[in-house]
Amino acid sequence: MAQQEKKAASQQPEDKSSTEGRHRRPSYRRGSGPRKPSTKREPQADAAAHSQPAQSPAQETAAASQGKGQRSTGRRTTRTPRQQRKTPVRIISLGGLGEIGKNIYLYECSNDIIIVDCGLAFPDDEMLGVDLVIPDFTYLERNREKIRGIFLTHGHEDHIGSLPYLLKRINVPVYGTQLTLGLLEGKLREHNILGACHLNVVKPKDVVKAGCMSVEFIHVNHSIPDACALAIHTPAGVIVHTGDFKVDYSPIQGEIIDLARFGELGSKGVLVLMGESTNVERPGHTTSERKVGESFESLFNRAEKKRIIIATFASNIHRIQQIISAAVQHKRKVAISGRSMVNATATALELGYLDIPDGTLVDIDTIGRYSDEQMVIITTGSQGEPMSALSRMSMSDHRKVSVTPNDFIIISATPIPGNEKTVSHVVNELMKLGAEVIYERMYEVHSSGHACQDELKLMLGLTRPKFFVPVHGEFKHMKKHAELAMSLGVAPDHIFISDVGKVLETDGVDMKFVGTVPAGQILVDGLGVGDVGSIVLRDRKHLAQDGLIVVVVALDAESGLVVAGPDIISRGFVYVREAETMMNEARKVARDTIEECCGGGMREWTNIKMKLKDELSDYFYSQTKRSPMILPVIQQV
Repeated sequence: MAQQEKKAASQQPEDKSSTEGRHRRPSYRRGSGPRKPSTKREPQADAAAHSQPAQSPAQETAAASQGKGQRSTGRRTTRTPRQQRKTPVRIISLGGLGEIGKNIYLYECSNDIIIVDCGLAFPDDEMLGVDLVIPDFTYLERNREKIRGIFLTHGHEDHIGSLPYLLKRINVPVYGTQLTLGLLEGKLREHNILGACHLNVVKPKDVVKAGCMSVEFIHVNHSIPDACALAIHTPAGVIVHTGDFKVDYSPIQGEIIDLARFGELGSKGVLVLMGESTNVERPGHTTSERKVGESFESLFNRAEKKRIIIATFASNIHRIQQIISAAVQHKRKVAISGRSMVNATATALELGYLDIPDGTLVDIDTIGRYSDEQMVIITTGSQGEPMSALSRMSMSDHRKVSVTPNDFIIISATPIPGNEKTVSHVVNELMKLGAEVIYERMYEVHSSGHACQDELKLMLGLTRPKFFVPVHGEFKHMKKHAELAMSLGVAPDHIFISDVGKVLETDGVDMKFVGTVPAGQILVDGLGVGDVGSIVLRDRKHLAQDGLIVVVVALDAESGLVVAGPDIISRGFVYVREAETMMNEARKVARDTIEECCGGGMREWTNIKMKLKDELSDYFYSQTKRSPMILPVIQQV
């Protein structure tokens, strides 16, 4: 199928508009000075969803004669015009459906593809040793000549974290707001590809032409500044991709969400709404970020002469600003701990998203110069990550900070599903060290960046989509969001719960699933990308659960007799000195097996190793009811 698409693309003339779309925006901090991007909206695209087919002269004549021949009865007769099918648009997700994180969505029309977001996910408990999980880019690599650009909704890891891995393979223009690209810039610098990438700064209300489609950026509220939703104007109609959002009527920075524009799009006709589903299980309305600031004020008063340590997400710039403002009001210095927190704070400060008075920020190395009542430490580790700064503090393993009973610790975040145990463990360890620990259940020290049910209903009501596709969540979240849409009158057959790799297609009249594309997850372990698969994970799990037995034996090359050994080495199975009887018997089993194989004329090392593994596995299971990994090593002398 991919070969047919490439052949068709090669036979068509080059689309000049798509070429212009690649160079429409000025490169980020390049200073080359091309003309500014147009901020005009596309009225033709807005109206595409409601364009009606024109009548032919014959149809008009027939209609007129019919009207003359009819006697007036006082009733009007209306005909519903037949809907016109348009150039189809395909909607594909390579991540972000049925899972939390790894958000990446493709919109494909004719010979043009645009990518929305490119995030990562963090490994679960079964992915031993894995650092990151990124999407499978196979489909994009096969269709690289169609890609017109990557459009980013905001700067969180689950939306931009995989971009360095994609841009190493496919170098296409990237469009995003200033802070989003500022955070991305640091990642690209770490991967040594910043100079080769084409980053283009946009603002809310800007429209970028991308082949036969155009992308409009719409301001929304979220837990990070500069977040945007996207209105994708296609030949088939307008697709609204909400990204992560909430409705905050008193935001810390900037304006409230541009509800008027969503309503304007809805009045003209929205073909598809791609709505985020993260907080759909929560009724009501998401708390304003300002409520957290009020909680900080009361908690700072309560801390009095104690040192304050606050853990939060590194990318939550609004939260960091409120902590700094409270510290300044209480005449405290602020130190930053954690690499990601230091990087995010430096970027936000450089770009003007943080207001920090001179003399407030101090280096973490100098905190010993100040008394406890003079210090606030902002740190990472709100999710209990094992290597985070707060976790190391809880285990007394942090080189700069030692937790004492005079510490007042605030965990300003809600545990992500699956992280509850690790967060609870960190809280317990901090309390054992004598610290007072405050977390969400006790005070309003966290406000979600995601819309709850009332806000999701508002978005559905404003946009009034013809079709609805819930995204950004596990299956239970998408199912609940579908039910919420049905309660507002969206027809069940116009709601589609998709999955990673499935292809949705709409021509403005109908919407349906039309196939699948290669999709899945790629595991990143250190510098290795994709070299850890299911077999490696299975072996790691086996080693972690049952341990390892190494059997070493030397055989005579001619006679096949045992010259030395067998020696048995145990790692993670049993402590040899406490199981000498079992180990001696295991050596006897190994020797008897080898002699039996050689005596029977078996000379193939592979067969001897398999026989040795089977016999020892049966023996160890009979003694311990465990099955360690057995690794035979046969040396020829």
